[in-house]
Amino acid sequence: MDQNHASSPLAGAVHDLATEVVLALRSGDHLATVCGAAGIDEDNRTGIAAVRVIGADLLLPSILHGRHPHPGDVAVLDRAVREFPPKPDAPAATAWSHWHMISTLQRMAAPGTTGPHSDLGPTGSPSGLGATGPQSEVRAGRPHQEPDAAWLEDAPWQALTHQLSILAPLAVPAVPSAVQRAAAGRTVDLSRGFVRAVRRRDWLQAAGAGRWLTAIGSEPATLGLARGLDFVELMGGHDPRVALHVRAARLMAEAARR
Repeated sequence: MDQNHASSPLAGAVHDLATEVVLALRSGDHLATVCGAAGIDEDNRTGIAAVRVIGADLLLPSILHGRHPHPGDVAVLDRAVREFPPKPDAPAATAWSHWHMISTLQRMAAPGTTGPHSDLGPTGSPSGLGATGPQSEVRAGRPHQEPDAAWLEDAPWQALTHQLSILAPLAVPAVPSAVQRAAAGRTVDLSRGFVRAVRRRDWLQAAGAGRWLTAIGSEPATLGLARGLDFVELMGGHDPRVALHVRAARLMAEAARR
């Protein structure tokens, strides 16, 4: 672990976990456990908190590569949802992140789950889920109700970009949500936010905004998003969270071209 990025045990765990997600995104290896490679299991509370920070992006390599997630990673994500529910006065972005974690777990366990180039079995259930994975109420019963997203529709473009960058894990293909619809309706504002973040050298916000623009697929042609993301990675790629969003954007762009 690079101590320059570990100002606290939690920050170090987030850094290590995001690094392993990036490695899995680059390799497409669906057999390895991301959490295990980062030294995180269900009994590691700091690690569980790091998973809560990373959110559903823990399973992003499986989602974008259409592979089975490792049962250990699913179990840890499930544990993070149960251990760290949002408080009643939590920010809206926290509620949405929690919703996305639950919906991702439900989607992975649901019959008929498929994705681009998916090798999920005939039921669509990832290997190990249901049979050996945790029998949590998180992945049972009716779909989890979406929080409100009206606040995004009226937010100033600067605040919109900031909030969407926090919610970048929701920027994945074929996962409709009110957040996705709000982002799709404000691509010009989000593009302005991307440029502003680059100029302010806020690489994490720029990477998150660029990931959203790629997922939506309707950014202005004059933006030069692909080259902009290359620059963001060059300047901020030492932060694995930046590299994670940039790599996710590239994989989505490649899939859209196929």
